[in-house]
Amino acid sequence: MLRTFRPPATLRSEDLDAALRLAATDPVANVFVAARLASGGEYAAQNVIAMGGGDDLRSMCWTSANVVPINLDEGELDAYAGKLRRYRRRSSSVFGLASQVLPLWDRLEKHWGTPRSVREQQPLMALTADDLNVEVAADQRVRPATMGELDLVVPAAAHMFTSEIGYPPFYGSDREYRRMVASLIRQGHTYVIVEGKRVVFKADVGSLALGVAQIQGVWVTPELRGHGLAAPAMKAVVEQVLGEHAPTASLYVNDFNTSAVRTYERVGFQHRDTFATVIL
Repeated sequence: MLRTFRPPATLRSEDLDAALRLAATDPVANVFVAARLASGGEYAAQNVIAMGGGDDLRSMCWTSANVVPINLDEGELDAYAGKLRRYRRRSSSVFGLASQVLPLWDRLEKHWGTPRSVREQQPLMALTADDLNVEVAADQRVRPATMGELDLVVPAAAHMFTSEIGYPPFYGSDREYRRMVASLIRQGHTYVIVEGKRVVFKADVGSLALGVAQIQGVWVTPELRGHGLAAPAMKAVVEQVLGEHAPTASLYVNDFNTSAVRTYERVGFQHRDTFATVIL
């Protein structure tokens, strides 16, 4: 029998199955948390606070470097915000469904301070093989990166992160960042086009769970943007992801990045919901 949580309490390892069942109620929206629950085991449970009773969790919130609320209702927001106040130092963002993130952030902002950015409208998009646009030809140069290309991938990944978030992914030593990039490559989760010993296109599978592969870190080298590279390259990435990893591919994108939104729509991605991200 699952413990009853009120106010929000940290999960224990025996609660993980219930947490995964809650995440599975919306696999596309919750793949980030589901992937970390599935791979992290007992350690992952320590990063979740939850409320519920009986055999099921009612709501939960991932609380590591990213805060990700799932299924919080209006009556629970104050309790979660009260619990989360102490997590400010360890968190760099709050993201997830806009219907969850924005009301939670309304309660956290007075305690956590002014954020770097609040992105309130981020289309959450997904597709299956049936959705792929047959009129877009896949770029045959796209392939999984190799470990021998780590030194080429790291600068591309860092450039993408800095452009997207507004600050670099590391200061001083890049050891931990290289370790993260290497892990993605080792798992076959980084796709690239390499020309002349440089990466000109990159995309990653950032989360994989519940039959969903969430694509992130999509990047085209600046001098080739606007030259028709993105859609064929993304088509190739999606074909390989659907064939090798999961039957559904997803991503979310800033609404102001209209060229990226058009690219994803052209490939066949469908709008599923709206995400929001608070960058701290």
